[in-house]
Amino acid sequence: MKKKPVLSWMFYDFGNSAFATTMMAAVLPVFYYDVAAKGVKESLAISYWGYSQSIAVLIVAILAPFLGAISDFSAAKKKFLMFFAFMGMTASILMAFVGEGDYLFASVLLILGTIGFSGGNIFYDAFLPEVADEEEIDKVSAGGYAFGYIGGGVLLAINLMMIMKPEWFGLPNGLIGTKLSFVSVGVWWLIFSIPLMKNIKEEKKVNQKRDSSYMKIGFKRVSSTIKELPNFKQLLLFLFAFWLFNDGISTIIKMATIYGRDLGIGTTDLITALLITQFVGIPFAFFFGWLAGKITAKRALMLALFIYLIIVILGYFMTSALHFYILAVCVGFVQGGAQSLSRSIFGRMVPEDRHAEFFGFYGISSKFAAMFGPFVAALVVQMTGSGRYGILSLIVFFLAGMILLKFVDIEKGVEDAKNFTDPEQKTIIRT
Repeated sequence: MKKKPVLSWMFYDFGNSAFATTMMAAVLPVFYYDVAAKGVKESLAISYWGYSQSIAVLIVAILAPFLGAISDFSAAKKKFLMFFAFMGMTASILMAFVGEGDYLFASVLLILGTIGFSGGNIFYDAFLPEVADEEEIDKVSAGGYAFGYIGGGVLLAINLMMIMKPEWFGLPNGLIGTKLSFVSVGVWWLIFSIPLMKNIKEEKKVNQKRDSSYMKIGFKRVSSTIKELPNFKQLLLFLFAFWLFNDGISTIIKMATIYGRDLGIGTTDLITALLITQFVGIPFAFFFGWLAGKITAKRALMLALFIYLIIVILGYFMTSALHFYILAVCVGFVQGGAQSLSRSIFGRMVPEDRHAEFFGFYGISSKFAAMFGPFVAALVVQMTGSGRYGILSLIVFFLAGMILLKFVDIEKGVEDAKNFTDPEQKTIIRT
């Protein structure tokens, strides 16, 4: 294993995961509700947050094929990675200048930061085959996730202390601690990006000629995969199920904190609970991998989704910080397991020589699907005036996903993948 490049690659995940924890999941949603949307009707604050999330995901989904084509054909992955990373860092730091009632400014910064975070990850992922040997690639990929959990969790813990105990840091109050936590995300992300910038040398592209624009290449790949999907009926059925239940999962991640704040749960309790989710999720991701070997991956995934269904129902009745803690632990039980099992089930039903193409579509299509959950939840909240009904609306995503998943025959899907022969013998370029 090429230790220095591998560690440098992992440290980027260690750094940028702070955006996912502090900005997307824990601190910023509370700040948005209490400060940026101050003076706005409470239910509208939740709706505006949900709409902002949907817009950000939609833009990322549209950009993804284009950015993937650039990654494949250019020798400038590092430059593009740092461009998007700096966009995310800058948006995080500028969030400290958001004042009371500046919800539009905050929404714009959230959208730009999310584009920077997700866009940078496209080029970050593309470096994996270059830094890891073929026999080590799964191990290195898992190591990146582990570094991300740790890095995002560590800074979130520090930020929690800045908000709870601002005097420890020489700060006058928790609001200043909150704003400095946004600055800390940008700085943390920058510091742990330096090893990648310094130690990873980009491979020169050879025989990678293109006869059209990056945009055309990107969307041509997506349309090519869509045309192939009817040959894989079980895979297609699973994709529909995945789009539904994964949208429910991602919406819980993005909306839970601002919903809790709407119920009057304190900032400290909200952030602490999500910090617990972060660390509980690590061992239980491995647990569900073990469980899949005992009862099959499909049954293990159904169990995880059933628990999510209970979480949503209990979330409707949640009234106290204790309830939020309990639900946060429950989410930690199933979050990593549901996502990792989904990826492994999908991978089993993909033809052996088409992994890159189909996983590229898997990522892009899930991003498009992920905008509907926050939008539906935000719309329900706006129509009913209650965050409870917005959370309850996610039942539809989980129930529909579970019903479709029940009809997926994974073994038949694996057989279809093994028997598939590409009549045109296309050469698929990794996306």
